[in-house]
Amino acid sequence: MDRFFKKISVPPSPVIEKNDDTQGQHSTEFILSNLPSDPGKRIRILDYNPNIRDQVRRAYVLAGPQQPKTHNFPYKKYRDTQRRFNPAWFDDFPTWLEYSVEKDVAFCLCCYLFKPNIGEQAGGDFFVGEGFSNWKKKERLLTHIGGVNSAHNQAWSNFEALRSQKQHIQSFFSKTHDEARIQYRARLNASIDCCRFLLRQGLAFRGNDESEHSSNHGNFLELLQFLADHNEDVKAVTLKNAPENHKLTSPDIQKDIVNACATETIKTIIKDIGTSLFSILIDESRDVSTKEQMAIVLRYVDKNGHVVERFIGIEHVTSTAARSLKETIDEVFSRHKLSMSRLRGQGYDGASNMQGEFNGLKALIMKDSGCAYYIHCFAHQLQLALVAVAKKNIQIESLFSIVTILVNVVGASSKRCDLLRENQSIAVIKALNSGEFTSGKGKNQETTLKRAGETRWGSHFGTLVSIMTMFSSILDVLEVIADDGVSSQQRCEANNLLDSMQSFDFVFNLHLMKDILGITNELSQALQRKDQDIVNAMKLVGVCKQRLEIMRKSGWDSLLSELQELNNRFNETNTELLLCLACLCPTDSFSAFDSQKLLRLAQFYPKDFSMNELVILKIQLETYIMDMRSSIEFSGLKEIGDLAKKMVQCKKHKVYSLVYLLVTLALTLPVATATVERAFLAMKILKNRLRNRMGDQWMNDNMVIFIEREIFDGIGNDVVMQRFQNMKTRRGIL
Repeated sequence: MDRFFKKISVPPSPVIEKNDDTQGQHSTEFILSNLPSDPGKRIRILDYNPNIRDQVRRAYVLAGPQQPKTHNFPYKKYRDTQRRFNPAWFDDFPTWLEYSVEKDVAFCLCCYLFKPNIGEQAGGDFFVGEGFSNWKKKERLLTHIGGVNSAHNQAWSNFEALRSQKQHIQSFFSKTHDEARIQYRARLNASIDCCRFLLRQGLAFRGNDESEHSSNHGNFLELLQFLADHNEDVKAVTLKNAPENHKLTSPDIQKDIVNACATETIKTIIKDIGTSLFSILIDESRDVSTKEQMAIVLRYVDKNGHVVERFIGIEHVTSTAARSLKETIDEVFSRHKLSMSRLRGQGYDGASNMQGEFNGLKALIMKDSGCAYYIHCFAHQLQLALVAVAKKNIQIESLFSIVTILVNVVGASSKRCDLLRENQSIAVIKALNSGEFTSGKGKNQETTLKRAGETRWGSHFGTLVSIMTMFSSILDVLEVIADDGVSSQQRCEANNLLDSMQSFDFVFNLHLMKDILGITNELSQALQRKDQDIVNAMKLVGVCKQRLEIMRKSGWDSLLSELQELNNRFNETNTELLLCLACLCPTDSFSAFDSQKLLRLAQFYPKDFSMNELVILKIQLETYIMDMRSSIEFSGLKEIGDLAKKMVQCKKHKVYSLVYLLVTLALTLPVATATVERAFLAMKILKNRLRNRMGDQWMNDNMVIFIEREIFDGIGNDVVMQRFQNMKTRRGIL
């Protein structure tokens, strides 16, 4: 090996590795290893930069207790009158010379770090071990330096290698000329572009057979081939024109690129959160391979006053017990450097393991952060209320039983579905000709019976609407089945449905529940908005109750008395916290404003408002309300979210900083877990029956980018390349 080094005339160079655990705002620690004189030695270097000489000087000090304390003379003037050293002796102070004030001797820094053979070194061991102090014989410095191939100059060459990673020994073996580096970058860029497209569309990467003779190599390779066929620059550096061992198309490379994309996406989200307060929304669901997955979403107010909900990942949990979920959350917080002290809200679907009073996830989190108040998902509360109503009323329960059977019978075969669509098309044409229907874009489209979900009563509303829209066509299909059914059971079932559908009770209940579910469906859709604030959600619940009350007073007492369930389910609207939050509502010129309740609201968050700040807040509130009511810019606002955005636009969030903090706390509280449930819909798209063997990390990376594609679109390929390059040692150099 020594002969080989001499042959290629490249000295072995130390390796500088960054220690990511010590990276901070003001300093970063690097580790210097693989010293030729002592390969096992590791030296810590702080604040590595191109001016490596000063950094290595620090390493020289830290290398071991046997070293003298040194100082680089040009950086400090000493007033030690006892020393015999005089810088005036030197016309040009040697850059390699280090002077020790304590011992009044000088050392050769490069020779110390890269100790050559002492016997080969001109000038003996003075400049490395004992130190040089014979100042009257300055010519010894020149003797130490020696000729071109002297031991000192060899050590100096090694020392110079520290200045750039390009001269490391690893880099030498992978060193290529500029053209090869450009080709590597272009090849990597093409692979990232292919990954970017597949991730945004939620498509699979690999094919069943990716061999050379396969007719379908999978989406990634086929897309890369398509890109190469339509771009000569890409074609020149990829696939067959790429080095056999450096094509950047292997499954491991694909996973590394996707992981780099997901990491940068989450990094952008965490950076956007910054030091803001936030809430956490969590739900669990099983994927197609029956693994329990927990989706995590963060809700916060960004610097522009907008309410934002961001998906940060999905975690596989072996147990859904509250303590197990809490441990997983702690791990996620630690991984992303999120502080539990900034958590101000929790949003769950109401499961017992979540909202348990003593041992639920809610209680465990509140032990760490007492201001992380729990909100039961409003949308789930609405569904539970409607389910309770349906189960308590026999007529309504009977209606939905008939509807379920009807959907199963009419949609039992493709032949019956085609017959239904055909009859409906004929009915629509007749209605258009008679002027009953109007034509236009998006109107009178082909449709069929919608199947209702078991727990989503918004889907029941869609089913009832489709039955009313195609009522006559459904009757026609049932008559055909009753006359021409294959078995007597089918004919009997169709006859019973015909009788039921044409009865007064069915038609009456159908119209009644269509109106009731229509009222609650508007509320359900409004509650699922990402930027919905809790005060406005409470107001929507009140409006829904009022509309149902109007129906009750119109003579439907016997059927609607059970709608009192809405009041029972939405009991959180009576809590003191939410009543205080309502005072922030800007509608009707801030008519709900109440300074005493807002002061009480601030007391719910002792971590955010000190005693002194509460005194200041009391004064600030009076000035704030006078300013708001007298400003044209703040007239006509409807929601707290609008208030926050307007305060940021008008710079009022800096003038009334404590009031704005109350506003952000109100917006941070979650309303519904719809964003988490949408994540599970994405999971079903990505991990389906054909992709049921996806690993947890691979699925998580795909989901983060697929759901947060808006964030990912703002991340350039250069950033992804750098992340990819830093993950591990690569054959190519950017």
